Amino acid sequence: MVPDVSTGSSTLGLINYLFGPGRRDEHTDPHIVAAWDMAGAPDPGREHEATYSQLARRLDHHVDLRSRELGGHKPPQHVWHCPVRTAPGDRYLSDHEWAEVARRIVSATGIAPEGDEKACRWIAVRHADDHIHILATTVRADGRRPRTHRDGQRAQKECRKIEVEFGLRRLKSGDLTAPPTPTGAERAKAERQGEDVTAREWLREQAYAVAAAVRSVDDYFTVLTTLGIQVKQRIGPESGEVTGYSLAAPGDTAQGKPVWYGGSKLAPDLSFNRLRERLPTQDATDRPQYIEDPHLPWRRAEGAVRTAHIVLDLGDDDVAQGHLDAFGDVLHNLARATHGPHRAELQAAAMAFNRARRSAIRADHQAAASLRGAAKELAYATHQPGGLGIALIFAALHLARAATNWHAQRGHQQQAAAAEQALLHLRTGYQQASEPVLADLSRRAPGQQTVGRFESTVRKAIPDHADQILADPVWPALATTLARAETAGHNPRQLLSEVAAERELDTADSPAQVLVWRITAQPNKRLQATRRRSTMATPIVSAPQPASTAVREQSADRSQRQARGGPRHGR
Repeated sequence: MVPDVSTGSSTLGLINYLFGPGRRDEHTDPHIVAAWDMAGAPDPGREHEATYSQLARRLDHHVDLRSRELGGHKPPQHVWHCPVRTAPGDRYLSDHEWAEVARRIVSATGIAPEGDEKACRWIAVRHADDHIHILATTVRADGRRPRTHRDGQRAQKECRKIEVEFGLRRLKSGDLTAPPTPTGAERAKAERQGEDVTAREWLREQAYAVAAAVRSVDDYFTVLTTLGIQVKQRIGPESGEVTGYSLAAPGDTAQGKPVWYGGSKLAPDLSFNRLRERLPTQDATDRPQYIEDPHLPWRRAEGAVRTAHIVLDLGDDDVAQGHLDAFGDVLHNLARATHGPHRAELQAAAMAFNRARRSAIRADHQAAASLRGAAKELAYATHQPGGLGIALIFAALHLARAATNWHAQRGHQQQAAAAEQALLHLRTGYQQASEPVLADLSRRAPGQQTVGRFESTVRKAIPDHADQILADPVWPALATTLARAETAGHNPRQLLSEVAAERELDTADSPAQVLVWRITAQPNKRLQATRRRSTMATPIVSAPQPASTAVREQSADRSQRQARGGPRHGR
């Protein structure tokens, strides 16, 4: 059961909507199921003589009295509105049950506490099977405003109780960090335009993806503009500095004007202040250089993700929350830098994890600087990663699982569910990417004599897991990986001991797969030595500036669709 509290200033306007046909004739049999006084609340849905204006005057009675005291000015935002909807698949409630729900919601939120004779006036209107709308005017009979602090959270809490008592589907409790949901009008507009998501949702995903790739707030606004997104900055009158911003999606207009969404209205962590915490200004000298090793961004990201996994167990919640936020950047940039059929799953994982990257715990972004820096470097990566990309996906999969458990242990139900959804997408993406590679490695297994030597090495280096590793179907692929590592200058026994010390091996379903990707992520020692000798005489040349290329590809794709008359918010 989902409540959604908002406020407004027109009682009659909301009544017209509640008792009207709806935006798509979806309102059927609108009628009042509960009110502050059923005898005193005329029902335009069931009583022919009752009018919308008459009902509005009754509801506004205390508001009008207070307005006279204020010299004709109505109290601001005096209309309180709370739709309450059951979850898909729930049984339909009767009018009597919906009336009880409404009374409990207005009592819990402070609109009309039980037994309070001077409480606000309110009605509950039902015009569909699965929800009601509660409308209240927020001036009490004694002229005071009701105490509605944290009313949305209190409504959520009461709905959790109602779900249990009414035998309804139990939804995840929120903590006021979820992004604003699109309104019914926004959803209807998206449907009319043939879009899968609303402009608000599309802008949110674009903003997250761009923020993950750029290195400063200025770059953030610049790249958004290249995508065709309109940017409006709010300038402080005294400081002359930017204090906020709003975005408008291409082609999203109302009465010929762009529809603007403030950063915080997209998501709490997309506000200007939150972005500035994560995106300090950096000089061009801070940009990475990869001529020495084009695979370096992938190795750094893989190592930083594994370190973040350990951080989640250290017990410092603000540090862990900072790493989870930075991990969200890793997922966006991993999806952007990846090619192949598994890219769609990685993109879905990044989008799902956006809800898991924030909670009521304030993130320590500075503590996660290494992980965030590694995430940014992926936006510069142009070299095809091969097995390194799969190693990073594998490490991300483990961190997503740890994030699910971390949130669940702290009662972050929505975040835990989002992290689990991301985990499912990562698992599918990993399988799509790894299965052909592991199969190819198995086909290229070295000769029996070399395999036998590696079997002995495994038993000496990892005696506790040797039987499980050697019996694993992935063992031939691991043997090939060990042979390649040996050719690259590694000592197989020493290398196995080092990578086996990583925590994943104790809990992994397939330790052999863990070892394959951990070994794959190790640098080529012989190549490193050659490069060190060559760079003594050859200056290092800076890598190209970051490729917001993949991000801009979306803009080009969208422009082509618009030219053909297709949807404007393209996915």
